[in-house]
Amino acid sequence: MPTIEVVGGAPSTLELNSPNASGSRLGLTPLQTPASVETISSQTVAERGQHNVTDAISQNAAGFTANPAPGNGGLSFATRGFTGSNSVMTLYDGTRLYVGAGTVTFPFDTWSAERIEVMRGPASVLYGEGAIGGIVNVIPKKPVTTPTNDAEMSLDSNMTRRLAVDSGGAINPNLSYRINATGNMSDGWVARDKTSNLAVSAAVRLQAADNLAFTLSNDYGDRSPSRYFGTPLINGSIDDALRFKNYNVFDSAIRYRDNWSQLKTEWDVTDGLKVQNTLYYLTSHRHWRDVESYTWNPAKQQINRTSYIEIFHDEAQLGNRMDATFRGHVLGLANEFVAGFDINRVDFTHTNNSPFGGMTSVSPYAVDMGSFSATTTPTTPGFNAIVNQYALFAEDRLSLTDQLSVVSGVRFDRPEVDRTDYKTPANSFETSLSGVSWRAGVVYTPITDLALYAQYATAVDPVTNLISLSATQKSFQLATGKQIEAGIKQSFWGGRGEWTLAGYQIVKNNLLVPDPSNPAGLALQVGQQSSRGVEASIGLALNDGWRVDANLALLRARYDNFSQLVNGRLVSYAGNVPRNVPEQVSNVWLTWDFAQNWSVNGGVQIVGRTFSDDANTLLRPAYAVVNGGLRWKPDERTTVAFRVDNLFDTVYAVSVPYTGQWLLGMPRTAEVSVSVKF
Repeated sequence: MPTIEVVGGAPSTLELNSPNASGSRLGLTPLQTPASVETISSQTVAERGQHNVTDAISQNAAGFTANPAPGNGGLSFATRGFTGSNSVMTLYDGTRLYVGAGTVTFPFDTWSAERIEVMRGPASVLYGEGAIGGIVNVIPKKPVTTPTNDAEMSLDSNMTRRLAVDSGGAINPNLSYRINATGNMSDGWVARDKTSNLAVSAAVRLQAADNLAFTLSNDYGDRSPSRYFGTPLINGSIDDALRFKNYNVFDSAIRYRDNWSQLKTEWDVTDGLKVQNTLYYLTSHRHWRDVESYTWNPAKQQINRTSYIEIFHDEAQLGNRMDATFRGHVLGLANEFVAGFDINRVDFTHTNNSPFGGMTSVSPYAVDMGSFSATTTPTTPGFNAIVNQYALFAEDRLSLTDQLSVVSGVRFDRPEVDRTDYKTPANSFETSLSGVSWRAGVVYTPITDLALYAQYATAVDPVTNLISLSATQKSFQLATGKQIEAGIKQSFWGGRGEWTLAGYQIVKNNLLVPDPSNPAGLALQVGQQSSRGVEASIGLALNDGWRVDANLALLRARYDNFSQLVNGRLVSYAGNVPRNVPEQVSNVWLTWDFAQNWSVNGGVQIVGRTFSDDANTLLRPAYAVVNGGLRWKPDERTTVAFRVDNLFDTVYAVSVPYTGQWLLGMPRTAEVSVSVKF
């Protein structure tokens, strides 16, 4: 057989023997961590043409699906039966921007990412409240001493023009840098939906001494994303004639501007002691002006449009995180221990035109969608929330033998919320919350590169985003959760094969349910939700240039004790599937390096049926989306790629922003790109 150069790259995508910073603060590998952690490399993302974080997660990570919408910034995920930014946290380089009004808008582009790490299951012991389901952590590219220069250009069938550059290297023996930028403009795939995105990332690293380094970084994003809020259902289904219609007003506007500044200090004090400190200042400024809700009116044969909404978010977060890691022995046993603190202050102002009024009707086939002036409600400051928070955390790994280790951790969070309500001053309040999260697990390695593990973990979630707490929620404590998980992981064939298998059960308590004895409809914090399931992943680098990567997640998610007021009546939803939770999710990718410098790949993303309401009456059908691509390297510095997303032009819904309308996934889209190293 002739030798075929591997264009597809790394032999496996699971990276079980590479350190994963998101599952532990001790720098453990997935094989050493008693939890479900996974790494998606930038090489994998590039091979599969995944330009945004949402696609990279949902098409690669086991058990993750996306619930994107213009209102939530497009960065909302579901895993292990729990959904949204309250329960699945998004971080950038290990730091989180506290979520306001359910919205996360950064990071969004994968060009600046070195890798994306995910952890399924409770992560509050590492990152605080809001991570019962799991976390997504985008790790940016770091300064390097070896020169690197890359550029990429692409064009797709939606007239999306994309340009990206990346450069790094040494300025002098002690100073290195990394700077990258990407921008795109698109006509969009629905009518009147031009978009543009810009992301710039820059970092410099000063090696002040052999054991002391400082890294200063700044990341900026400016997005004018899609203003498509969905397609209205006609008699309960999508009319193909409306698939590419956009019912938003012609002067609609969405813009997100995010800036992340961080100064990191790494000090190796002695052989057994390392101190790290991260000082950060994060800002986000967002604006929406849209007509968002579209409902079919069969009597008039028109689309009724409501929810004329204008909102501004202005948020700033200043914080500092420090930890010290000790490596040594306890009673003659190898031990690694880290302890630290995290303090921050968030200032969040929500400006809006609430109550959101306005109503117009248009023909389903209308061209002129009118302007936003249909509503006369003024846009004024709604509320300001200041959150002062501190946390203390610790983690330990004790090696009882060469094969058996115990990994444990604990975290205490104390947020204080001070809300000023400008529209209803009587609803201003101050409140304090607290939560303790902990985990304990064991890892047994009977042979090299085979690990069996078990873990018990607890976590806390807010009843809503902390900085969006309302006066009616001020007396509620954090919801609590607990998980039991066991699994097995193995790397074999010299790293050419890797597989994982995990089973778990999660129970979340203290959900809000209505108080039937209270005529005002106030809530009790007595609800419960649970899920249990199994997850499996495999990566195989076979002979003759073939590679297979696949994962499967099966779960049973239910409301155990949950009810809502419907038309003045208390209705129990116990036994129902939580909204936006598919109970079957899988991804399969096949890559073949079929000739010298040529590679082809194909992937299928399969998502089971999903309910869009707590009563389980609004069903979104299961779907399968096939993507594929061809890559050619005419020389060692150049790569030409041709990709097709949604190869069979499947019509499917990714989320439901409002009852009666589906946010559809992108139709079949072809893209050609050229990447060069110089």
